[in-house]
Amino acid sequence: MKKYGSTVLLALLLLVLSVGSLFVGVLDMDPGSLLTGDLNQLEIFFVSRLPRLLAILCTGAGMSTAGLIMQQLCMNKFVSPTTGATISSAQLGILIALLFLPDSTLWGRALFAFAFAIAGTWIFVWFIQQITFKDVVLVPLIGIMFGNVIGGITSFLAYKYEMTQALSTWLVGHFSLVLRGRYEIVYLVAPLVVLAFVFANHFNIVGMGKDFSKNLGVPYHLVLFMGLTIAAMITASVVVVVGSISYIGLIVPNLVAMFKGDKIRGTLIDNALFGALFVLICDVLGRIAIAPYELPIELIIGIFGSVLFIGLLFYRLRFGRKAVQLSALLGWDDKTKRGGDAV
Repeated sequence: MKKYGSTVLLALLLLVLSVGSLFVGVLDMDPGSLLTGDLNQLEIFFVSRLPRLLAILCTGAGMSTAGLIMQQLCMNKFVSPTTGATISSAQLGILIALLFLPDSTLWGRALFAFAFAIAGTWIFVWFIQQITFKDVVLVPLIGIMFGNVIGGITSFLAYKYEMTQALSTWLVGHFSLVLRGRYEIVYLVAPLVVLAFVFANHFNIVGMGKDFSKNLGVPYHLVLFMGLTIAAMITASVVVVVGSISYIGLIVPNLVAMFKGDKIRGTLIDNALFGALFVLICDVLGRIAIAPYELPIELIIGIFGSVLFIGLLFYRLRFGRKAVQLSALLGWDDKTKRGGDAV
């Protein structure tokens, strides 16, 4: 039980907060009306509140899993869909779909988002593979610059063809427009997370380098591109439905690694649960901060994420990739004081 204590605790917290979040919103709801079969309350529940909760859970679990995969494969704790140009590439794909296929459905735009997110992520990894000296900060900086280039192209095309307003839905992440019938694409996250768990050991091996992978008989390039494709598809699924949400894939895996270590199979479930819990808490805060109005979740996560990112930056620069175990929080050992192997 001690081994799975954190998993059980996160699951219980997520369950309690999920039930509570169903009754937070502009329109009042109460459990008694739902149990008595009030048609108006049931409609609000099944059309808005429940789809929103499911989208939140899929977003948090999916984006944190995508970040964990990218960090392991790129051997850098600052790589994520945000700093790896994946989100920017998905947004460009949506804009291209709006320009050339204006009558396309949400699924049609999703296909463009998938293709561009996968291509953008692959190009980013190709860039960093050309660098001989991979400083811990240099890799995400390259990703941020590459993402800004893609974002600049997206903005230019949007202004040129007067598509800024149409694109704005996917530039800022929010759950206010999540309704039954237009969010189901995010369900793709669930099988992709399961697939990531199945190949977790392969991702760990590939994260140790090409030579190590070959010695163990693991096809390095195949597993690398498969992992990046999974991460890109998860990100694109979220961007199409919710919009751009930064920092989840960067912050959550680092926080979980401090307590559970860096092994994917041992941290994936906790990582997904904590990601879903983190997004749900931020969403509830956005709903109650200026009620009856609602703040975009991108704003709430951006505030917390910026502070945590700076803290993680200083921590990783000092201690490298070494994970902090719970016992080490009570007293640093000598090895931790000397720092880890910053990669």
